[in-house]
Formats: sequence, C-alpha cells, structure tokens
Amino acid sequence: MKKVMIVGAHGATAQILTKRLLNETDDELILFLRNAKRLDEYSDNKRVTLVDGDVLETTELANAMKPADIIYSNVGGTNLADQTESILAAMRQTNKQRLIFISALGAHHELSGKFGQWNEQAIAAFLPGFRKSAQLLIDSGVIYTEIRPSWLTNNDEIDYEEKNLNQPLTGTEVSRASVADFALKVINNPEQYQKASVGLSKPNTNGDKPSWM
Repeated sequence: MKKVMIVGAHGATAQILTKRLLNETDDELILFLRNAKRLDEYSDNKRVTLVDGDVLETTELANAMKPADIIYSNVGGTNLADQTESILAAMRQTNKQRLIFISALGAHHELSGKFGQWNEQAIAAFLPGFRKSAQLLIDSGVIYTEIRPSWLTNNDEIDYEEKNLNQPLTGTEVSRASVADFALKVINNPEQYQKASVGLSKPNTNGDKPSWM
C-alpha cells in the first residue's frame, strides 16, 4: 500500500486515475484541490483525504504532502511554471522524491512538421509554462516521470503508444483514459520511467492537427 497525492485532483484525467486507484489498488489517496467540495463524493471514503488548498501556497501544500509516497501533478494554466516551482519546493521541504507530472507535447520543442507548427500556435499561451516546467524538473534532482500527452479526448478507450524524446511522436490525439492508464502503471511500478519524459498518443492518428479541429 502506498499513499498517493494527486495535486489538481478535480482535473478530468485526475478523476479517472482516482477511480482506478480506488477500484484496483489498496493505495490511500490525498486529493489536493481548490474547493474540495467538488469531490465530496469521497468525503466518507476512509482511504481518501480531501485537502482544500492552493498549489501556490507552498507551506500548505507541503503540510498536505507529508504522508505521501508519490506525487501526481495534474495542474495547468499559463502560470504552470509557478505551480511547478511550488510543488518542487514542497517536495524539498518534505524530502519527497517521486513525481509524476502531466505536461504537453511541445514542451521540449520536440514536434516537427505541420502538426508541430499547428500545436505551437494552438497552445502558444501555455507552452512557455510547459517548457520552463520541463527544465525545472530536469534541474530539480527529484525522480520524475514527465507525461506529454497529445491532444486529449474523452473517448472511453485505452489505446496508446509511448515515445521517448528521441522518438518522433506524430499521433495527434489520445484519450484521458489512456493517460490515466499510463500514470497508474507508473504508480504501481515507480521504479520504471525514472527521470524520463514520455509522449503518449493513439496509434494511427497522424495528421496536421487533431481530427476534430
């Protein structure tokens, strides 16, 4: 049994992961989010600790993090780098080492071709935060797994391929259920994918942009 802290626990992928952890493992969960009442369905679950907090408040984040064995970050936004700095500072304060971090394609300037150009424009406001966060992870000394999913769908399917930074990832989409499945795999076997950046996409979805755009 492990204690898993999910930061940004109201996110759609985080909620899928929460349900799978509760249904398929005996792990205990710390769900950290703003307005914890949004996950009130877990208020009576003895394996869940709900924490209403702001990720930018490092001290309260660290206090909630103290019992955790693994940290899973599902935060986002244009201020992602600030949030990442706070998460890493809280980990240093609490001597935590294992982090699973949701990033995005393009965080390492790794996309090329027309899809890369389209992606660069589509998330131009967010890419600086992803890129600074990627460097923060590298420089942090923590044992991280950076997950770079392609464009997310709500399809009820688990179908994905994994690519490291040296392998071109051309698939334009992947389901949130697939991303949660990969995160669960890392949580269950945290000795895998250490200090690694993994791109995820659904096979045979190559194109200039996602199919629904």
